[in-house]
Amino acid sequence: MAEQYFAEEPTTPSSPEPARLDVRGLSLDVTTDSGVFARGRLDKGTRVLLEQAPEPERGGDLLDLGCGWGPISLWLATIRRRSTVWAVDVNTRALSLVEQNARAAGLANVRACRPDEVPDDVRFAGLWSNPPIRSGKAALHDLLLQWLPRVDGPSYLVVAKNLGSDSLGRWLGDQGYRVSRLSSNAGFRVLEVVRADGGAER
Repeated sequence: MAEQYFAEEPTTPSSPEPARLDVRGLSLDVTTDSGVFARGRLDKGTRVLLEQAPEPERGGDLLDLGCGWGPISLWLATIRRRSTVWAVDVNTRALSLVEQNARAAGLANVRACRPDEVPDDVRFAGLWSNPPIRSGKAALHDLLLQWLPRVDGPSYLVVAKNLGSDSLGRWLGDQGYRVSRLSSNAGFRVLEVVRADGGAER
């Protein structure tokens, strides 16, 4: 799973599988695939995040970091049709799925792209993510330090308790963020992360 999940070009043969995204009033037919996280289903952690995290407080650009086949992006794009939702992932197969699923749902406000394809001057009103914990602590920390400073509003992360949600929260506190635990459900924590000074770096 790790090789497929984080590979830019998965070596596992493509094997598309339809699924149904039913969460928080959203009901969509979607396509998933092998080599992309959570083939054929909405994974438990992302479901907890979508059920527990607040909706965007305001419009503007929104970020789904590590989008997979796109459940977070599809939710954000549906409830904030005037916002641009950036679906960011290194996995090109995942990005193709997001584009396909957004097109099928009639959501023209989703932009699926690799990290280096997001313009440097784009800032985000909020971030929602089921981050790639299994990529390793160093890679995860680098990822968060790359993107959190570009978020002017709150960021919402879902992390399994047994994979270090509490230690991640402490580390984020050491980086100058205020971390609140919004919920604990099904073994997952939903963390709200904002800058301790109330604003983001520019």
